[in-house]
Amino acid sequence: MAEETNPANPDEAKTQGEAGEKQPIPQEAPKAEAAKEGTLKAEAATKRPAAKKTAKPKKEQPAPAAGATESLSLSTEEVDKPKIVKAKGSKNVHSGVAHVLATFNNTIVTITDLKGNVIGWSSAGKVGFKGSRKSTAYAAQMVAQDASRQAMGHGLKEVEVLVKGPGAGRESAVRALQAIGLDLTVIRDVTPVPHNGCRPPKQRRV
Repeated sequence: MAEETNPANPDEAKTQGEAGEKQPIPQEAPKAEAAKEGTLKAEAATKRPAAKKTAKPKKEQPAPAAGATESLSLSTEEVDKPKIVKAKGSKNVHSGVAHVLATFNNTIVTITDLKGNVIGWSSAGKVGFKGSRKSTAYAAQMVAQDASRQAMGHGLKEVEVLVKGPGAGRESAVRALQAIGLDLTVIRDVTPVPHNGCRPPKQRRV
């Protein structure tokens, strides 16, 4: 019996030995995989802060753009003095009269020649103001610039200013006429004053 099993034992021993040699390999494989995963995690951890460092300079990039906008500046002369185009039917009027009507609700500027023919006019509504903004001093300034630009298209250089009404645009309209380049010869207040005529309106509430 021992002799029969002996010749078969070497083969079985070989197979068992091979199996025994193969068994430890799968046990070592998970360890190697775990070690690889550990190294990958360590690499990922080292890469993450690097990504954050590269993201920080992006926030600092808009600073040069702000500096570029600061260099762009418009002078007040270009804004205050609009372009003057010669009118088609130019009348070649060198001197005229500027009638400024400044009420509590609106400002109207009309420029005529010495005979009274209108060569340029404007109002706060025409310039683009609405509601309570029409009675402001800025609106009066824009109105005076628009009317004087039309009149200077006909060759106007000297102007006599007649101011009428108690509105807020009295002074600003006159200053705008002077700033645009017209020579103001006379400034007169022609606001009508009653001599005990009609009953005055009730007192204004502000």
